Amino acid sequence: MSHDTSDTAERKMQFLFALRSRGVTDKRVLEAMEKVDRGEFIRGIFADRAYEDMPLPIACGQTISQPSVVGLMTQALDVQPRDKVMEVGTGSGYQAAVLSHLARRVYTVDRHTRLVREAKAVLDRLGLVNVTTFAADGSFGLPDQAPFDRILVTAAAEDPPGPLLAQLKVGGIMVLPVGQSNTVQSLIRVRKLEQGLEYDELRPVRFVPLLEGMGKDT
Repeated sequence: MSHDTSDTAERKMQFLFALRSRGVTDKRVLEAMEKVDRGEFIRGIFADRAYEDMPLPIACGQTISQPSVVGLMTQALDVQPRDKVMEVGTGSGYQAAVLSHLARRVYTVDRHTRLVREAKAVLDRLGLVNVTTFAADGSFGLPDQAPFDRILVTAAAEDPPGPLLAQLKVGGIMVLPVGQSNTVQSLIRVRKLEQGLEYDELRPVRFVPLLEGMGKDT
């Protein structure tokens, strides 16, 4: 066994241990995260930190979330194998890749055209054919693809956006950070029931704000 392979195996073990120790215990979520190499989604000077449990900067002033937060959000979403999932905030594409191993179809949208283009290239290279990327204003969701069984939002709004709630099926779940930007936000889970919405507060988090309109990049 070459040094590189044992190194990689060791890093993967530490990576999964870090996830478990921070509360990611769902077997399917851990398996999905084991299949997705976070290093594929990080370029440049931070590439060697891909396996650490920390957020890292990516293009367009955005970040790739720390793996334990990706794991906890994915776990809270409770994705089933037949589900159609929308992710608002593609970023690097890492979260969409994790979801692709759990859902039937993943639709991911971002307001930064450059991020969508780069994420699509990585997702295509990894052969994740059940992910469709869109460059659009995610605060309006993807009405043409709705309704969705699950919706994951990776940017903070003051309240769950109405257009997104409207695109969630009855019986569906949405997970998102809510709160003022730059102060402590809460990760919440919203269940859409026949009789209305049921909210669970999960944990404090910090995300970039959910902005309307398209990003100014090319």
